[in-house]
Amino acid sequence: MNALIYAFGVVVFVFGVMASIALHEVGHLYPAKKFGVKVTQYFVGFGKTVWSVRRGETEYGIKAIPLGGYVKLVGMLPPAPGHAPTKVRNTNTGMFTQLISDARAAEYEHVRPGDEDRLFYRKPWWQKLIVMSGGPLVNVVIALVLFTVVIVGFGVSKPTTTVAAVSDCVVLASEAGRACTPADPVTPAKLAGLRPGDRILSFNGVAVTSWEQLTDLIRGNADGAAQLRIRRDGAEQVLTTDTLVAPRPEALGSDTLVEVGFLGVSPTTVTEREDLGYVASTMWLYTEKTGEAILDLPQRLVGVAEAAFGGVRANDSPMSVVGASRVAGTIATVEEATWAERSAGLISLLAAVNLFVALFNFIPLLPLDGGHIAGALWEAIRRGIARVRRRPDPGYVDVGKMLPIAYGVGALLIVMGVLLVYADIVNPVKYPG
Repeated sequence: MNALIYAFGVVVFVFGVMASIALHEVGHLYPAKKFGVKVTQYFVGFGKTVWSVRRGETEYGIKAIPLGGYVKLVGMLPPAPGHAPTKVRNTNTGMFTQLISDARAAEYEHVRPGDEDRLFYRKPWWQKLIVMSGGPLVNVVIALVLFTVVIVGFGVSKPTTTVAAVSDCVVLASEAGRACTPADPVTPAKLAGLRPGDRILSFNGVAVTSWEQLTDLIRGNADGAAQLRIRRDGAEQVLTTDTLVAPRPEALGSDTLVEVGFLGVSPTTVTEREDLGYVASTMWLYTEKTGEAILDLPQRLVGVAEAAFGGVRANDSPMSVVGASRVAGTIATVEEATWAERSAGLISLLAAVNLFVALFNFIPLLPLDGGHIAGALWEAIRRGIARVRRRPDPGYVDVGKMLPIAYGVGALLIVMGVLLVYADIVNPVKYPG
């Protein structure tokens, strides 16, 4: 039964990713058609065509490899200086020069008489900006909608100051879950006499209003004396103990350990529906964390490469769609979770993926959307400066000159994708659920 539920979770997640890709491409397709750009293809996936249908001048379809999608906007590259759009040189000296020439030629295979004003490069910079920003902005909207469904609809699980469990002994974070041995020290919470159901009211005289505050107080107490005022069975009492110093994760899900004060209790949790303000703050927090993850991606990939060949895979390691699908299957089979909690977990995972795709695509490098966005903005700046200085119009920005970088970035993305898929197969991230 668990295998079927696991497969169901994977299938739901994969379909969610495919739908997100399709909507991302719609974010490019719709404004492009509205602005009169000639669009010849709209495909979800890469590789061999599985199914397609033609509507007007555009072919819509699905390809075999569900790792992306594309919209063919005719005329994204301007012709070489001094050449007519339909007459590009056939031969060049130099490998990159020839590649750029071939790419320009391919841009005009679908140009027919009368299409000149429908070429993408001839559109105003602001229309180019809207078309190329449309895709990642759709992913941002999807993430916002999904987070709203989870936070406002299902609710958010929050720890309380009521004790759910008291650890019997202190074990290393890497050995969490193992049975205690006589050599393990007894936890300060056990020595103090704390019990499940106790509500902690204050710590060393400081009134406690949240689990996060209590955690900070405990971690900052090192191996000092600790006085806890609790409520048990409706009556208040004071318990005393000494916290001890133990290596604990720097943050939730982090592999970095720091020496901090330790008590040895875990909280009960409650699920509460939140408002749109909480949704906005959550989106901002996820955006910050995702941005930091993208900036750290080169360093993290080194760790993935080591893990792929026998090293230890970090819990916060980047993953491919394969790894994320495995996490989705694990979320769907968490035995102690309700169906609502599992559904919320899957939706949250898909929201996080959409936010990552959006921010990653905003990186100002070709072949990512951000490369074309940067080109449109540079065109606006360059033309604006020329107008102010009363200089001749410098013309359209030629993103074709950046194709060597695009090929290099594309090759790196392929290598990164292969590495992540391989690591997710041989040494996957262990989801804590």
